[in-house]
Amino acid sequence: MKPLHLSEAQTGDDRQREIWAIGSGKGGTGKSFVTTSVALSLVKLGKKVILVDADLGCANLHTCLGMHPVSQSLSDFMSGRVASLADVLVPTPYPGLKLISGAHDMLDIANPTHSRKSALMKALDELEFDYLLLDLGAGTAFNTLDFFLAAHKAILVVVPEPTAIENAYRFIKSVYFRYMRAVSKELKLRQLVEEAMDPKNQRGVHSVHDLIEVLAAADPAVGRRLREDINAMRVRLVVNQVRTVDDLTLGFAMRSSVEKYFGIRMDYSGYVEYDDVVWKAARAHQTVMHEYPYSSPARCVDRLTRNLMTNQQIELESVVTNR
Repeated sequence: MKPLHLSEAQTGDDRQREIWAIGSGKGGTGKSFVTTSVALSLVKLGKKVILVDADLGCANLHTCLGMHPVSQSLSDFMSGRVASLADVLVPTPYPGLKLISGAHDMLDIANPTHSRKSALMKALDELEFDYLLLDLGAGTAFNTLDFFLAAHKAILVVVPEPTAIENAYRFIKSVYFRYMRAVSKELKLRQLVEEAMDPKNQRGVHSVHDLIEVLAAADPAVGRRLREDINAMRVRLVVNQVRTVDDLTLGFAMRSSVEKYFGIRMDYSGYVEYDDVVWKAARAHQTVMHEYPYSSPARCVDRLTRNLMTNQQIELESVVTNR
């Protein structure tokens, strides 16, 4: 079950149709760089891709693609000025890739109502694409968490810095607690969840596992359902700006910690090595995937993209040996 409307991912022998959401616990992780780079990697594989700037209130994805601000954006759909999201789809300099620019001229768009968010997800789901990538705002705003939960695949970008790592853990906890909060309303256990989510709660709840145990004690059937739902959910982790082997292995440490302390599973889908070509390309209003296709970051993104497409994750022995 997902809090916002979204159809199941469609797969077949020669077709795969998914919505991916990319988030981060804080700004400065290179989330938009990873999003645009993965999109271009998908295009290189012959996929039809739509990029959506879902950082409501702070749109800049067009800049990452070397484009000028567009005349129509998400604001026009959210405000009702256009009837369809297809009306705000704009081509990019890269064949196969289209963009829906973010809302940038409406103060209330940054905090849309649940009905507005549901309508947006439904409209996105009706577009023509193989992959649609949502570049979310950084942090744990409710709209960010809701879009993250609604996607077929939820991808978290982190950099090997103490504050970014701390915020990444906070983001993961917030995502799952947000899910519990949404489900508990349907199951009429909202008050119990609200009490348990209080950091100073008296029920000893410190993790998702603890919260499920509290809910299971109140209603065993609910507990079984939530355990099944949580086990089916996955966060895909990407470590950006990797400089050392210790940076690279951060993903494995986080994967273990999330399972141990939160009682949930997370995939370490890949990493992107640090290289000056990233800022060089940005300064030239170009993308790394286009300007430096054989660079280390570009190769890392291509591997990451394949892992995301095939639900694979990297293993410690192979990456340390081959690096």
